[in-house]
Amino acid sequence: QVQLVESGGGLVQPGGSLRLSCASSVDIKSIYQLGWYRQGPGNVRRPVATIRNTGGTDYAKSAEGRFTITRDNAKNTVNLQMNSLKPEETAVYFCITKVNYTSGIKNYWGQGNQVTVSS
Repeated sequence: QVQLVESGGGLVQPGGSLRLSCASSVDIKSIYQLGWYRQGPGNVRRPVATIRNTGGTDYAKSAEGRFTITRDNAKNTVNLQMNSLKPEETAVYFCITKVNYTSGIKNYWGQGNQVTVSS
């Protein structure tokens, strides 16, 4: 079982920056993939950025060039630096880990963290 605790959300003005952090209860060095999804009002949950245990990253097109995902294996955390935020990026942001067991991949989700981009 993996527990994830998120922090760093809040209210920011358009064009501002926020940094989200997600702390894992287990060693993340061997975890297949960690990432961030978001769910805006009335929308489905969609991926924002992911990072694999190899260090490879993927970003939603809308996030490329503005968001950076990193992992700190020593602290068992995954972070998302978000710059130049837009009002349409107001959403609940969820941390996710994908653990590769012999029986298959299992997803674990954080509790969600509200990010509001508004003047």
